Amino acid sequence: MTVQTVSTRPFTDQKPGTSGLRKQVPTFQKPHYLQNFVQSIFDSLEGYQGQTLVVGGDGRYYNREAIQIILKMAAANGFGRVLVGQGGILSTPAVSCIIRKYQAFGGIILSASHNPGGPDGDFGIKYNTGNGGPAPENVTDAIFARTKVIDQYRILDVSDVDLDRIATTNLGNTRIEVIDAVTDYAALMEALFDFDLIQQFITGGNFRLCIDSLHAVTGPYAKAIFERRLNAPAGTVQNGEPLEDFGGGHPDPNLVYAKDLVKVLFGDNAPDFGAASDGDGDRNMILGRHFFVTPSDSLAVLAANATLVPGYREGLAGIARSMPTSQAPDRVAAKLGIDCYETPTGWKFFGNLLDAGKATLCGEESFGTGSNHVREKDGLWAVLFWLNILAVRKQSVEAIVKEHWAIYGRNIYCRHDYEGVDSDRANTLMGNLRAAVGTMAGKSFGQYQVDYADDFSYTDPIDGSVSQKQGIRIGFKDGSRIVFRLSGTGTQGATLRVYLERYEADPAKHDQDTQVALADLIQLAEEIAQIKEWTGRDRPTVIT
Repeated sequence: MTVQTVSTRPFTDQKPGTSGLRKQVPTFQKPHYLQNFVQSIFDSLEGYQGQTLVVGGDGRYYNREAIQIILKMAAANGFGRVLVGQGGILSTPAVSCIIRKYQAFGGIILSASHNPGGPDGDFGIKYNTGNGGPAPENVTDAIFARTKVIDQYRILDVSDVDLDRIATTNLGNTRIEVIDAVTDYAALMEALFDFDLIQQFITGGNFRLCIDSLHAVTGPYAKAIFERRLNAPAGTVQNGEPLEDFGGGHPDPNLVYAKDLVKVLFGDNAPDFGAASDGDGDRNMILGRHFFVTPSDSLAVLAANATLVPGYREGLAGIARSMPTSQAPDRVAAKLGIDCYETPTGWKFFGNLLDAGKATLCGEESFGTGSNHVREKDGLWAVLFWLNILAVRKQSVEAIVKEHWAIYGRNIYCRHDYEGVDSDRANTLMGNLRAAVGTMAGKSFGQYQVDYADDFSYTDPIDGSVSQKQGIRIGFKDGSRIVFRLSGTGTQGATLRVYLERYEADPAKHDQDTQVALADLIQLAEEIAQIKEWTGRDRPTVIT
C-alpha cells in the first residue's frame, strides 16, 4: 500500500456555506475537486494523527464513490481508525451521536440535506468537530483559506473497502470499521424516551401514524425504531428505501415537497399523526389529522411539555432559536423562567450554548429541532418526542397545539421562499434593504410603526465571536416582524427567504388562516423590498 502525493491546483469556489460545501454532482466529480476539499479539511486540523474519524452520508448519488476517496485519504493522512456506516449510510444526527459516543476526533458527513439528488442533482460535504457538531466559523474559515492555496493531496493507492459487510479491515496503518448505521442511534433514542409507553399507545388500536422518509436516509432508522422496536404496523413507514435520487422527489419535509404525506394526513380517514424527515435525517415536519404544526410552534410545544419525557424530566436549562424562527419559544421560556437565546441561522451556533449547559432544546424555523443529546438537529428525535407527549397526554396533535395557543397566545407565522433567483439581483435586493434599515426606526407603514430595523449581528455569549450580516430584521411596535435573508443551502442561484410573524393573544382569532392573517404584512414586505421587481416572481416558490 503506497501513499501517493498528487499535485493539484486550487479551485476558486470551495467556500463552505452554513452547512458545508454544496455543489451539483458534476462539480464534485471533476478531477481533484473532492480531494482538494478533503485535504484542506485535514490540513486545517491539528492533532488528529492516530485518532478516530466518523464518515457517512445520506445515500445520494456519488455517496459511495466519495466515501472510498475519503477513506483512502484518511489513511494516507494518518488517522488511526475510521468508523463508516454500512452501505455508506449514516444520518447526520447519527454521525453526531457516534462521534460523541466513541469520542472521535471528528466526522465527515456527505449530504446536501434537503436538496434534490441524482446524477445532475446536488452533493455536499461538511466537517463536524469532536463535540459532534458542525465546524464553527473559525474552522470553516481555515478550511476555505487552505483551499485557496492547496497544491497537493495525499491518498492511499489501494482497493476499495467493502462497505456492505459489517467488518474491520486495514488500510495501511488505519483500521476501517464498517458499523451498523442504526444501532448506536436507536440506543440513544431509547435512553431518552419511554419506548414501552409509546409502544402501548401506538399499538392500542385507537391511534394510527404515518412516517414518510422521502426515500432518504431515515428509512432504515424509521423501520427499525417504529415498525420493529415499537411494533407499529408494517407499512407505517412509507418511501422508506433510500435511493440515490430520492425517487425523483425533493427530500424536503414541508407541505409542498412531502405531498404524499400531506395527502394522507389531510385526506379521508386520515391517521392521527404524520411526520416526514429530509435527505440526511436532521429535519422534521409534524402533522396531525388535517393539521400542520409549524416548526416554531413545534419547538415551543416540546419545550412546554419537556418534563413529560424521561430524558428531560429535570427541566430545561434554556432554549435557543434561530433569529428567523418565530418568538413562540420565547414565551415558553419566559413562563419557565429560563433564557431564550436568539442566534443566526445554522446549527453550529447552538453548539457553544449546548456545550456550556446554557440551552437544552434548540430549533430553527426551517424544520429543524434538537437538544443536547447530540450537536445536530434531529428529525426522528423530534418525532419520538411528539409521540411521547401524545402517549402521556392522550390528546390529538391539534388539541395540544390549540391548548398551547390558549395559554401563550399564537405567533401567526409563515415563510415565503423564492428559489433560484438570479444571485446578482437577490444581492441587490438585500443591499437595498441593508442601506435602508438605518433610517427605518419610527417610520409608519399603514397601521405598522417600526420599532427597530437592523442587519442582525450575533455575539456568541460563550466565546465572544461575532457573526454579522445574518439577515434584515424589521420589528414593529405591536410585536410583528418581517425578516429577509438569503439562504446558504442551495447550489443554483439564490434563495430569498421572507419570514412574517404577527402575535395574536385572542383565542377567538387563533383559527385564522395564516396567509389571510398575515396578508397586510405580506403586502408590506413586497413594498419595502420590491420583491417582484428584483426576483421577477409574482409568488413564492414554496410557502411554509
